Parts: sequence; C-alpha cells; structure tokens
Amino acid sequence: MSGSLQLGFSDYEQVYTKKKTRRQIFLDEMEATIPWDDFHALIRPVYHQPSAKGGRPPFPLEVMLRIHLLQQWFTLSDPLMKEMLIDTPCFRRFVGIDMVSDRIPDETTILNFRHLLEEHGIGERIFEAVKQTLKDQGALLQEGTILDAMIIHAPSSTKNKKGERDPEMHSVAKGNQWFFGMRCHIGVDAASGLVHSVVSTAANVHELNTAAERLHGEEKLVYGDSGHLGIEKRQEFEDNPCQFRIAMRPGQRRALSNTPQGRLEALMETAKAHLRAKVEHPFRVIKCQFGFQKTPYRGLKKNDHNLKMLFALANLYRIRQRRPVTA
Repeated sequence: MSGSLQLGFSDYEQVYTKKKTRRQIFLDEMEATIPWDDFHALIRPVYHQPSAKGGRPPFPLEVMLRIHLLQQWFTLSDPLMKEMLIDTPCFRRFVGIDMVSDRIPDETTILNFRHLLEEHGIGERIFEAVKQTLKDQGALLQEGTILDAMIIHAPSSTKNKKGERDPEMHSVAKGNQWFFGMRCHIGVDAASGLVHSVVSTAANVHELNTAAERLHGEEKLVYGDSGHLGIEKRQEFEDNPCQFRIAMRPGQRRALSNTPQGRLEALMETAKAHLRAKVEHPFRVIKCQFGFQKTPYRGLKKNDHNLKMLFALANLYRIRQRRPVTA
C-alpha cells in the first residue's frame, strides 16, 4: 500500500534527501522485518467491516496496525500519536497516509483500535505467532531458559474519578526502597536471548510463583538470579529433570574465602552472571529503544497486552534485517 502512495508536497524533501535519520533507518529495518501478513491474519477476523447501511468507512486495517506499532516503538499516547502523524513525514510514510488526500485517524479511533486488540487478546496471539516464526527459523534453540523479572512503576496518584490508586497494582520493598506498580516476569532463550514467555503480576508477587509458567518444558538448563534460590525444592519442580543454576546471594558471594575452593566458586558465579546477562537485553530494548518506563494503563490485563506486544516487537528488533543505507 505505502509503496504506491502519492506523497504530499511536504514529504518530498525528506524522501529525496541524501542522509536518512536514525528514526527513518529504524522504520525501514522494521518494515522489512515485521511479518505483516501474519499480523493482518490475526486481526482481520475481528476488525470492523464496512456497514451495509453506509456511513463513514473504517480506516484500512494496515493503517491502524502501523499506527499501533508506532505507538509501541515511540511510547506515544493516543492524542500525541495523532499530532505526530500531522507533524512527522516519516511517520505518515510508514503508515501510508497522504496529508493532501487522506484522512488522519483521530485519537478516539486510535483508542478504539487498541481496545479491540485488548478485547480479543491480539497481543498474546502476536507474541505466540512471532515465537513460532522464530522457532521455525531456528532462532529459539530451547535448550536453556534464563528467568528474570522487572518491577514497572505505576502512577500512585489518586487524582482520578474514583480517588484511589490502581487496585491491581501493589507496593513492594526492594533493598531500602519501596516501589508501587507491577512486575513483569520473563523467560528468555539462553542461546539467543529472545523472549519466549511473559507473565504479568502485581509487584508483590514473588518471582518463584511464576517460574513454572515461564518454562516451556524442553529446557535442560535453567538460570536465574538469587531471587530464584530454592526453585528446585518447589513442588512443581520435584520431578523436573533439568538442572538449575541459580546465583548466590550477593552477600554470600562477597564472603567467599580467598582459597582455591573459594576462587573456583567465584569463577562459577562469574560464568553464571555472563550467561544471565542475556536476559537484560530484552529489557534494555523496551526501556531504552522503545522508551517504556512505566505502566501506561490501569489494570493488569491492559498492561499485560501491552507488554506482550512490546516483547514480540523486541524479538523482531533483535533479529531485524539490516539493509544498506542508500543515498
């Protein structure tokens, strides 16, 4: 669709400039990496069809999907997304909108499309579809899993209609600090660093309580930080044949003696840490590359949908096809 688009006058200068911006390079890479046909096939059965009674026709599915992806990649609210479509030529080109002849979706239309995806669990289905594609390509080897979790801040303000904080979020202490929000638990392929499972809970839910949900059952090795100590003693893992390689608590590691045995244990902990470092890469992508820093919505269901979309896109970003930049 976008390839045959008639460009508006304001777009020509950026199209034919000799140097592309980092934003344009990113969009070109993702354009070539996203399995568009698979995404459309998941959404099309639930997307609004033109009414026989007439009225304004709905925006094309491809336009709305591309707008939704831009929101994920650049952390844009519904009103700001509309403004960016008006102000940013590379966004309009990616979406396939011509300012001269096309309508631009308003914030209510953008909001309703997101609600449609949430209602039908499209985020989880897209995450599973991307995971299956990666398996078929041999990117997910499934011999080992790294477990980790991240606390995500939620607004603690009570300045809303109900005059209360989000009831599905909770407070938790980490070190000497208290945090209010949710916890995102993930399972990552130990070989590739790609995410294969995502579980969303309130912040006060311990990592061990979601460990079984984050394993796919084909692992031979499971790695985790000290928050996963004792995992092998839990009832759901009593008959699990895989090996657990869990890090020591920081205080125990600092207390290791300067003896051959102590130095050997320190080397083993260093090796575990190097392997576990891969689990930080997906978090880095959604936090630093996509700008995700706090919960954008109230309630766990909406935020879980958002996180599954983000990690599906993060997996694709990690394996994106890099094309040479041409003048």
